[in-house]
Parts: sequence; C-alpha cells; structure tokens
Amino acid sequence: MSRARSHLRAALFLAAVSPRGATTGIAARRELSARPAPQKPGMEYQDAVRTLNTLQTNASFLEQVKRQRGDPQTQLEAMEMYLARSGLQVEDLDRLNIIHVTGTKGKGSTCAFTERILRSYGLKTGFFSSPHLVQVRERIRINGQPISPELFTKHFWRLYHRLEETKRLQGQGAQALTCSCPQDSNSCVSMPAYFRFLTLMAFHVFLQEKVDLAVVEVGIGGAYDCTNIVRKPVVCGVSSLGIDHTSLLGDTVEKIAWQKGGIFKHGVPAFTVPQPEGPLAVLRERAEQISCPLYLCPPLEALEEGGPPLSLGLDGEHQRFNAALALQLAHCWLRQKDHQGLRDTEWPGRTQVLRRGPLTWYLDGAHTCSSVQACVRWFRQALHREERRGSGPEVLVLLFNSTGDRDPAPLLKLLQPCQFDYAVFCPNLTEVSSTDNADQQNFTVTLDRVLLRCLEHQQHWSRLDEEQASRDLWSAPSPEPGGPASLLRAPHLPHTHSTSSLVFSCISHALQWISQGRDPVFQPLSPPRGFLAHPVAGSGASVLSEAAAIHVLVTGSLHLVGGVLKLLEPSLSQ
Repeated sequence: MSRARSHLRAALFLAAVSPRGATTGIAARRELSARPAPQKPGMEYQDAVRTLNTLQTNASFLEQVKRQRGDPQTQLEAMEMYLARSGLQVEDLDRLNIIHVTGTKGKGSTCAFTERILRSYGLKTGFFSSPHLVQVRERIRINGQPISPELFTKHFWRLYHRLEETKRLQGQGAQALTCSCPQDSNSCVSMPAYFRFLTLMAFHVFLQEKVDLAVVEVGIGGAYDCTNIVRKPVVCGVSSLGIDHTSLLGDTVEKIAWQKGGIFKHGVPAFTVPQPEGPLAVLRERAEQISCPLYLCPPLEALEEGGPPLSLGLDGEHQRFNAALALQLAHCWLRQKDHQGLRDTEWPGRTQVLRRGPLTWYLDGAHTCSSVQACVRWFRQALHREERRGSGPEVLVLLFNSTGDRDPAPLLKLLQPCQFDYAVFCPNLTEVSSTDNADQQNFTVTLDRVLLRCLEHQQHWSRLDEEQASRDLWSAPSPEPGGPASLLRAPHLPHTHSTSSLVFSCISHALQWISQGRDPVFQPLSPPRGFLAHPVAGSGASVLSEAAAIHVLVTGSLHLVGGVLKLLEPSLSQ
C-alpha cells in the first residue's frame, strides 16, 4: 500500500486545470425559431443564447406546473421523443461511456474531481453540469474547458433547426406529452424546455467531438431527471444527501433518497458516501430491487495510511467526501493505474477565494443547510489563516441571496455566528436590466418578486439580530472540531448589538458599495443617483473606504456567485 500511496502523492502534483418576462414577450421571442442562423459577425453566440432563453419557463406558468404536475414518467418518455427528433436514439448514448452522478450536496464537485482524474490519463473527457455561473456554455465542457462560443453556436443552431423541422411530424398522439413552456399544447410539444434542450445538445456535442467518456451531473433528483434516459452508464454515484427541492422531490431525506436512487441501473456499479441510516437504507433497497451493486466509499484516510493528508484543489473538509467518491467512480476506468488529479481540480464558485488589494472575496454557492454549515466552517478556517493587513479595522461583509422555494431563515441563522459587520442582499441580476447579457437572463421569475424576496431576507436577518442582541458578542464562539478556537480578529469593528443590513437592486450595485472602488479589477461606472442616500449606506461607505481589509462571503445561491464572478473576473465572459 505504501508504494501505491507514493504513486498517488506524486500524481497529485499535476499542472492545474483551468477553471471552470411576460407571456406575450415569450410568444414574440418564439418567432426567432423559424429564422435561419444569424450571419452578423460577433453576434452569433449571444443570438443563440437569447433564442435558447425563449425555452425557459416563465414565472406564472412555473407556478401552474407545480400545482398540476402530471405523471413524471411521461416526462422521460417526452425526453426520448425529443432525442429521436434530434436524430439520436437512446442506444447511441451508450457510446459515451457515461459516469452519472446525483446527490444533494457536492455532486458538481464530485464530477469535477472525476473529470480531472480521467483527463490526467490522456482521456478526452466531456462534462455536463448545471447551473452555469457566467456563460451558459460552461455547462458543456470538453477536456475541462467550456466549449467555445463558435462551437456552442454551431451545435445550438444545428439542433434547434432539426427540432423545428421535425415538430410537425409528431402527430396527434404526441400531444398528450407535456413540456414546460407557457404555450398551447402544440407548441409545448414542439420544443423541449431549457434544461432538456441543453441536455440534448450536450449529448450531440460529446458524440460529434468523439469524447472517450462523459461525466454527466443530474439536474434535479434523478429518477425523472431528463439525464436519466441514459440506459447503460459505466458507473453511478450519489454524493451527500439532504433536504432541497422539496416541492419536486419530497419533504423528507428518505423521499429524496428514493428519487436519487432512480439513476441506478441493473448490473451497473454504484457508489455513495456515508449517509444517515434512513436515506442509506432507501438507497440499498433501490439498488437491491434492480440488482445494482451498491458500494459505500472508503474515506480518504484509507489511502493516506496515517501519512499527511492528500492535497485537494477544492478547499473545505466536506470536499474529502466528494474526492473519495470521485476516486471510486474514476476507478472503473483506471483499475490498473494509480489515481491522480485531485490536487489540480478547480471548480469555480465552490470554496473559491479571490484576493484583490484590501478585498478578499470568498465565493461558495452553498444553498442547503448542510452545505451552508460546511461553508461557514470553511470561511472561519480561511479567516483564521489570513494574515493581518495593517493596523486598521477589518470588516466582514455577507452578500446573500436564496431562490426557489427554499426557506432562507435556517440558512441565515447558520451564518449569524460569523458576526458580519454588514449583511447585503440582492437578486441574482448582474445589472438592473440584463437585456444585453443573454447568459444572465432568467424568465422564471419577475423583478418585483425577487426584490420582495430580498427584503424578506433582510427582515429574517433583522429578527435574528434582535434575538441575539442580549448576548455578549465579544465572547468567543464554541470551538469547532478542526476549526479555529475563536473568530474574533482584533482590532475588529466593535459590534453594537446588530449587523447593519442593506438591499440593492442588482449585484453590480452591491459590489460597488462593498468595494468602494478599492478592487483593482472591478471598476464600474459612477453609481446611480441616490446611491448613498440610506444612512447605513452612507456611514458604511466611510467605514469600507478606510478599512485595512474587507472580507466578503458570497453565498446562498450558485446563480448569485456566478453573477459576482462575471463582474469580478471579466475574462470568464470572453
């Protein structure tokens, strides 16, 4: 085992991989579908993305779908129909040698680890994931890189026009199948919804680019997710389970485990990480029903054999579970070889740190209770390792948003012990108007609704502050296993029994206020009139302008993190 460990440690030092709406408006945008691919130089990609966005489900229809959800099995049958109309059969997907991964927390990181390991051995890899952070083409990767705008545009229009050409051939019998688009029954059947379309497109890209293997991340759930039309994956994986998407998957971990176990296939090995006994029993039962060999991943300590810890490219103790699962998934390809690639894994927006002058941005798309707990542990430990920058005060800022039907109260309560000086809330919009940026458009919600939700977040935070007002905020928090003994970092700004909070209308305005022009990369135009009219905004601007260091935790939503990255890392939009 010592020889294997030495090979493993050597392999971990590879070169780092590059990172990672009204109804009438929808109807008008659908008129784009019949026109030929655009020819204007430089506009092809954005035009393709705008057309893709017409397949999003608008907010009002989304609520109707949730209330009147039909047989989910029918949705898989519809996906197979779309696949056939696109020119492929389910059997064609067998050639992709797919690794299929689901879970509540860490499935994206597990996929990133797995893809990196396999690419380290010279395999040409495909990787399909969601959501995207900055540009939609991030969802489809070849050899770890998002496909180019040119390749995205080519495959998009080829698939889009193919589906347009075949929609009239479905016949009357197909009209019973539903699709998440707010149109009449004929047009609902005619084009797949946003995520379905991207899934189809990924399959076409991977086949035409002749990848050796495709790592496919489940969208939501597993059993009825549109990625589950895959019949013969090489191996399946289930990362940590928890409560999320309850309106779709069920309100207990056991019900959610049943959905996740739906990706298991007869005779195909599956792996999972340690789970609570209830959901683990459900996974075992699902596996036994179809004769799927299910294995529990050994911890990374089994490979370390008492030596120093393996180095991972993704920070946080929870990533060790994801790395352990990735090793087992990759082992189906590498039975005769050692493992490598863990240290070189990068997955933007997950425990990511950007240092910019006096500002340090901590980015993590945690959006469930368990993942926010892990995020808080990582953030505290990262703060503990930071060196002081001068003699002035250090300011802690939270930038938060949550979406969908998630209850923000427990997430915010988990973040409260970090003792932020300012809590900032904003919707997942990079600008007040995103019409010039198709990648960031979202028709599934309205502006009024997302701003109202941000105000609700602020109210939750204020109530938590009131509950905490009687406590001695200068006392050290309880030490955590493996964490720092105290989070206090003197000279820290004294607390006055509450955290000041603000709501901004978009991410750009929030970043302008937080950075105060001190981020050397993010240098926006002048702020809008009345930007500092609120007393907290005005006084806080002075504090932030004079602070020796500003530590900003961005969390609660991957879409929020993606919008922040778009503004802080302009190269990601190139």
